[in-house]
Amino acid sequence: DPLGIALAAGSGEAWYVPLSDGGGGPDHEAAWKALEELFSDAGVSKTGHDLKRAFIVLARKKIYPRGLDFDTMVAAYILDPAKRDFSVPSIAERYLSRRVVSLEELTGSGARAVAPSEVPVEKLAACLCGIADAIGRLRPVLGDLITEEGFEKLFRDIEMPLVEVLAAMEYHGVLVDRSLLADMSNELGELMRLSEEKIYSLAGEEFNINSPKQLQVILFDKLGLPKGRKTKDGYSTDMEVLAHLAKSYELPGEILAYRSLAKLRSTYVDALPELINPETGRIHTSYNQTVTATGRLSSSDPNLQNIPIRTTEGKRIRQAFIAPEGWEILSGDYSQIELRILAHLSEDPELTTAFEAGEDIHRMTASNVFGVFPEMVNDEMRRQAKVINFGVIYGMSPFGLSRELGINQKMAKIYIDEYFKRFAGVARYVDATIEQARSDGFVTTIMKRRRSIPEINSSVVQVRQFAERTAVNTPIQGSAADLIKLAMIRAASALEKDGFSARMIMQVHDELVFEYPTEEKERLIRLVRAAMEGVASLKVPLVVNIKTGKNWDEAH
Repeated sequence: DPLGIALAAGSGEAWYVPLSDGGGGPDHEAAWKALEELFSDAGVSKTGHDLKRAFIVLARKKIYPRGLDFDTMVAAYILDPAKRDFSVPSIAERYLSRRVVSLEELTGSGARAVAPSEVPVEKLAACLCGIADAIGRLRPVLGDLITEEGFEKLFRDIEMPLVEVLAAMEYHGVLVDRSLLADMSNELGELMRLSEEKIYSLAGEEFNINSPKQLQVILFDKLGLPKGRKTKDGYSTDMEVLAHLAKSYELPGEILAYRSLAKLRSTYVDALPELINPETGRIHTSYNQTVTATGRLSSSDPNLQNIPIRTTEGKRIRQAFIAPEGWEILSGDYSQIELRILAHLSEDPELTTAFEAGEDIHRMTASNVFGVFPEMVNDEMRRQAKVINFGVIYGMSPFGLSRELGINQKMAKIYIDEYFKRFAGVARYVDATIEQARSDGFVTTIMKRRRSIPEINSSVVQVRQFAERTAVNTPIQGSAADLIKLAMIRAASALEKDGFSARMIMQVHDELVFEYPTEEKERLIRLVRAAMEGVASLKVPLVVNIKTGKNWDEAH
C-alpha cells in the first residue's frame, strides 16, 4: 500500500498527499478519487521516474494511468546504459548539477534502517517533493538530449511503450504449482544426500563440501590433483577449475554435480514458493529495463534467465510454471536470432543464402570448417560447429575455444581461421566494427541504441581485447534485444485490439510466453507468429518456433 504520493507541476511547486492512516492528511477516499481522475485523464501528460512501479502500485488500487509520457529513469539509461545508478539523486547531480535528498538519507540503510512510515511526515513530504520537483526539471533536459543524440525513435517507439507492457506482465504474474516444487525439493534433497555419500567415498573421508579451504586440502594435498589458479588462500576450487579437473578425475565432477543440485534447490525450488503472492497465488517477477549495457531485459525475484535450459532439473522447474484450469501455455521462441542478425549485419553471402534456404546453420558450418560433405556431419561435429558459431559472436579467442571444445589451441586457431576463410563477410564485419568502435568510441544496434566502449583504445592488451569482443557482440545482442522488445509491444497491442483473454506472462532470452484459454489457441498462434516474425525486415527471414502445453516445460 502506498504511503503517499508526491506531485509537481514543473512550476517550482510540489505537493505531498499522504494516503495511509496516521499520515495526518486529507480524507483518503477523496484523495484517491481525485488522483484517479488525474491519472485516468489521457489529456494530462505525466512524467515520472520508474513509471513501471508507479503503474503497478496504482493498478492495485484499480487505477489504470493514461498519458504516461516520459520516464526519466529510462531516458537516463538510453543516454548512458553503462552507468550503474539511475536514481533521481544520481541523475539530478549528473544532468542538473543539483543535490537531491534521497529517501534512504531519511530512513537510513542496512540493519538500522527505519520504515518510511516512521519518518516524520514533514520530513518525508520535503524529501519526496524535492524528488518530484527534480523529475520535472530533468524532463526537458533529458528530452532535449534524447532528441540531439538521435534516440527519439528508440525512446518513443520501444522503451516508453515497453514500460506499460512490462508493468502489465509483472502485475498479472504467472501461476506456480507449489506442491510440485515441494516434491522436487524432497527429490533434490535425496539426490544431494546420495551425491554427498559418493563424494565422501571418493575422497576417503567426510569434510565440508561447501568449504573451499577443506576442498583444497582434499583435492590438492590428499589426492595430489593438479593445481590450477593460485589465490590468496591457496589454490582455486571454482567452477572453471573443477570443470577442467573433471575431464580426468571423478571427484571434481561429482562436486560440480552436488553444487549444481544445491544451487537449483536454494535459488529456485525452495525460493519460488516464498515468492508466491498470497493474494494472487502467482509469482510476479520484476523485469529490469535499465540494467544491462546491451539493452537486454533482465529479471529478478526470481531470475528467470538463469533456469538451466538443458538439464532434467531445469525442465522440472519449468513444469512448475503452469496455466490455470481450462487454459494453456504458449511459447514463441526466436530461432537463432543472433546468428540471423549477424547474417543481416555482415551481409555474408554464405550465411544469408543458408538462412534463406532454411538450412541447418550449425551443420553447414561443420561441413565448411571440417571439410566434409553436410551428410557426413555427425552430432559431435555439429556441437563443435555450434560452439564456433556462437564463439564468433562473443569474440572467442583460440584459447577460449580450445577450453570450450577440449582441444589444443593450435587446432582451435585452425577452426577459427577456417570459419573466417569460408565466411569472409563475417570477417570483414568483425574488422570493420572494431575499427568503427576505435574511431567513434561507441557501437550501435539496428535501432540506433548506443553503447560507449572507451576501453577499446586501452594500452593494456587484455582490456583492449575485451573491449573488442564487446564491440563485436553488442550490435548483435543489442539488436536482438531491440527486436524482441518491439515484438512484445506488437503482441501486447494486438492482444488488446483483438479482444483476446490471452496474456503475455514472461519474457526470457529470445522467448515470449503467454497463457490463453484453450479456445483461443489457433488465433493466438497466428498472432504471436505475425508479431514476432514481422517485427522487422532483415536480409534474412526471422523464424519463430511455437509450442503449447499445460505448463512452461511442455511449451518449451
